[in-house]
Amino acid sequence: MATNKTVHILVIRLSAMGDVAMTVPVLLGVLKKYPKVKITVLTKEFTAPIFENIPNVSVFKADVKGRHKGFLGLWKLYKELKTLQIDVVADLHNVLRSTVLKQFFKLSTIPFIQVDKGRAAKKALVNPDRTSFSPLPTTFERYAEVFGKLGYPIAISEMETLSKRLIPDSAKHLINFEGKMLIGIAPFAAFSGKMYPLPLMEEVIAMLNSTNNYQIVLFGGGKKEIEVLTTWETQFNNCFNAAGKLSFSDELGLISNLQLMLAMDSGNAHLAAMFGVPTVTIWGVTHPYAGFSPFNQPRHYSLLSDRKKYPAIPTSIYGNKYPDGYDKVMETILPETIIQKISEILKTPD
Repeated sequence: MATNKTVHILVIRLSAMGDVAMTVPVLLGVLKKYPKVKITVLTKEFTAPIFENIPNVSVFKADVKGRHKGFLGLWKLYKELKTLQIDVVADLHNVLRSTVLKQFFKLSTIPFIQVDKGRAAKKALVNPDRTSFSPLPTTFERYAEVFGKLGYPIAISEMETLSKRLIPDSAKHLINFEGKMLIGIAPFAAFSGKMYPLPLMEEVIAMLNSTNNYQIVLFGGGKKEIEVLTTWETQFNNCFNAAGKLSFSDELGLISNLQLMLAMDSGNAHLAAMFGVPTVTIWGVTHPYAGFSPFNQPRHYSLLSDRKKYPAIPTSIYGNKYPDGYDKVMETILPETIIQKISEILKTPD
């Protein structure tokens, strides 16, 4: 498909924040390798700031709860997209909504390639009676396959990360560097099966705080999460809560300036990794073999729950399902192990 004329690719990614962030290294690699490509990303309004100021990338915001809701709304969306003079479509979402759009695009014979999510292989991976246990293709490889089918092959080694952004003025009052290393902690996840127990996370923060080596920025959202983070901010002198105080765009600017991010298998891990920030992830009933490790992070940056003690791990792809007795799997990851990993990466004393 690659030609000497500019080719306009529509990229569909309407899902959660972390999934959208995982598209960034792939898109950056495609744009660098194929300078004649321009990209429009179809995404939700909330995730649009992820693509701010990326040359040759524009965003089309889908209003899936408003004017683009339902079958007629998707037809309206298709008609709006058609005015952009799209040449090909890379569907990195592959759900019912984008499959309906695919049928519409067939009317105009615009090539439309959907990502293979590997649903059967993922189902086999979380089967406790599995006969083998090996890594599946990463999400980045699955995305790359779509672009390859469109005529724009891209290797993992050709993918890129975003440059550091300026620390926004709205965030400067939250932090006080004093020559200390700036690290982020995102202690929450969508499901309890992916979330490190809060009392243990509090121990981690207490240890980091006591070294006086770090300024700790806490990330989260939602009323209950903010209450927890505010308590920690009050309790620890080197701790600052960013949750609920910044726009998403400004939060991204702050994340890009971290020396390290500590997160669950969650969206914040992918936001940090898309800026090339060293990212330590804590895994509960999910597992990196499903293909959702943050971009370009060494394997040993993933701290895993004990599979010898809990052999059914991974019990689900998204952390929403686990058998009886698996609610404490993350307690097999000691706070001291996390501190040691952070110290090792940042070359600071434990």
